[in-house]
Amino acid sequence: MPDPVQDAATPPAPAKPAPARAAGSITMHDVARRAGVSLKSVSRVINREPHVSDKLRTKVEQAIAELDYVPDTAARSLAGARSFIISVLFDNPSPNYTMKLQAGAYRACVDHQYHLRIDRIDSARPDAEIVAELAALLRNGRCDGFVLTPPLADIPVVLDFLRAQGVRHVRVAPENPSAQAPGVGMDDTGAGAAVARLLWRAGHRRFGVITGPANHGAAARRRLGFLAALAELGHRGHVAEANGGFAFEGGIRAGAQLLASQPRPTAIFATNDDSAAGALVACAQAGLTVPQDISLCGFDDSWVARSVWPYLTTVYQPIEEMGYAAATLLMDRDGSDAPPLRQMPYRLVERDSIAPPQPEI
Repeated sequence: MPDPVQDAATPPAPAKPAPARAAGSITMHDVARRAGVSLKSVSRVINREPHVSDKLRTKVEQAIAELDYVPDTAARSLAGARSFIISVLFDNPSPNYTMKLQAGAYRACVDHQYHLRIDRIDSARPDAEIVAELAALLRNGRCDGFVLTPPLADIPVVLDFLRAQGVRHVRVAPENPSAQAPGVGMDDTGAGAAVARLLWRAGHRRFGVITGPANHGAAARRRLGFLAALAELGHRGHVAEANGGFAFEGGIRAGAQLLASQPRPTAIFATNDDSAAGALVACAQAGLTVPQDISLCGFDDSWVARSVWPYLTTVYQPIEEMGYAAATLLMDRDGSDAPPLRQMPYRLVERDSIAPPQPEI
């Protein structure tokens, strides 16, 4: 028979704790119960829908934090008829531009709990083939819309197809902003004019321009702004031009062409940094020193501008910020009142590649 004294002195065995729930097993229903709100309210907060009160948002976010809840993208997609995936559609020969813009769009997706897809469409192909590629993208990979980068942002067949299909899209650096699709860009015309005034103040009167792809509206605006500012400043001479296609190798060819023109320019404006770096090579091949013999200015303020010597004077274009803003606009379902174009700031970045021209001998 058990000793009653011994039994009384023996503490009872502790109750087994309830097994902890794995973070992945926490559901929106759990969040709703903890916050004391409806499942629909939780969904609206998680999906960042408009017109949610601060009080409701705070209660739901506090419950999410307490439960360590991680939203299930697939469940969100089924509940809201969204894929929570957006695509950046590109066809730009400059790897710096493409990578920076994608980096900005990716940051926006992380902040809004979306996924980012990268797709390329060859803008030089016939219209029917472009439409077929777009249709295949929509058929093979569902997404909530496209960030259209130049030159795709200005190709009529791309815009017409997406509108006809009812696919949301935001345009980066559009030629003609439209209320049908919001856009993000900068004042390329004003930036080109700023370069002209900088070179003019340095004393230059003979100029060359390395242009970009023929179908790239932003490159055309930079060129036009540059030429218009020179005319306003009183320049009446010839401005030599050569196409660099936004590529390093194209800049070498275009630079050599400009240096062979008569009279030879004392200053060259390249409409992106890749072609400016190529022009720097062309100057070295011709036995010319930058900036002593010829001044050179690029555009973008990419890593290329600080990877060559002399460091390039250039225009800072907020590429990553434009990618972030464009993706955010695309994910904003309440963006119907967005302006046709959101302008981002630019600035001149003066470095070592510009100096006054040498006096005539």
